[in-house]
Amino acid sequence: MSPRQPRGTSHVATDITTPRTLAERAYLSLRSDVICGKLAPGEKLRVEHLKDQYQVGASTLREALSLLVSDALVTAEGQRGFRVAPISLTDLEDVTNTRVMLETEALRQSIRHGNAQWEAALTTSYQLLTQTEDHIEDAEPAQWEARNKAFHDALIAAHDSPWTKYMLSILYRHGERYRKINWRLTAAHAIERRVHEEHETIYQAAINRQEARAALALEAHVRMTHDIVKRQTQLA
Repeated sequence: MSPRQPRGTSHVATDITTPRTLAERAYLSLRSDVICGKLAPGEKLRVEHLKDQYQVGASTLREALSLLVSDALVTAEGQRGFRVAPISLTDLEDVTNTRVMLETEALRQSIRHGNAQWEAALTTSYQLLTQTEDHIEDAEPAQWEARNKAFHDALIAAHDSPWTKYMLSILYRHGERYRKINWRLTAAHAIERRVHEEHETIYQAAINRQEARAALALEAHVRMTHDIVKRQTQLA
């Protein structure tokens, strides 16, 4: 039996990559453009202009925008329409602290309850991420981002809490947004930071069932991203 899923979380919680409807297609395109900064923080989202850009009707676009409101990437302004959610250092810190709180506990629970299947999936995701990071100079940022998220998802996969995974999926996207808008994550940053060593430390502790060590390594990893973004950002 599949685990229960929070109502209304299908888009974010399952992290769809292949859209089944026009609304899902528009949702994914809009989400990508918000995260990468093509749609700027605070920008007014005018349905009459965007429907042609995203090649959907007005009602479909509004449905997609409503999904982004659920992700907290877009805000609804009543009868005045939609706007890209703003960014700030205060929000960045809140996102980081909340993610640390949820993800470290989820990792602890996953280590306690994970079976051989969890170990195998975690190892596979780590190996794929390692392949990318071993050749980070030539890697596409999108590939690294996808494999990085897959690794983080695999770490907590054995924790049977759909709500936690749903919330962490949203928080991960917000963290990705800050990296892309304010840090412009590139291969050079990953090399200077030695991000692969961070991932290796987390993986080894998790696979060896060293719960406390894994949680501490994960927290340091997440907070390092926050600290780098904070140093390089021009946010008020």
